[in-house]
Amino acid sequence: MRHITLIIIHCSAVRPGQTSSAAQIDSWHRRRGWKMGIGYHYVVRRDGQVEPGRPEWLIGAHCLHHNRHSIGVCYEGGLDSEGRPADTRTTEQKLAMVQLLEVLHRRYPRALIVGHHDLDPQKACPCIADVAREYAELQPGKDCVNPL
Repeated sequence: MRHITLIIIHCSAVRPGQTSSAAQIDSWHRRRGWKMGIGYHYVVRRDGQVEPGRPEWLIGAHCLHHNRHSIGVCYEGGLDSEGRPADTRTTEQKLAMVQLLEVLHRRYPRALIVGHHDLDPQKACPCIADVAREYAELQPGKDCVNPL
């Protein structure tokens, strides 16, 4: 069993009108040579549907140096119509993400919820200003050791 210390939020970096289902992301990742396919464990679509990616027991491929001890959650979007990084989450996505993160928090109560850019400042992903603050009520208690 893996020891999960992080839940990492990502965006799929598509513009409004473009789609990125778990099946599409799986195809993109396989074309890049990833034999295991999709690197994320979950994809949250614009309509709020949560699609499974890799099983949680399987190490992800979504954040260099942190895959072994994390769960990757990707939301569909992240770019504005001009292709610039932007928080494009719909109301349905925000609600679905909170519900998914509540489940993951119960499963991994000591895991910090962070954005990809918190671990790799060169990345704009997930194009959310402050992931830790947005999901503060789902963060581990003060008695937990920060794994970063």
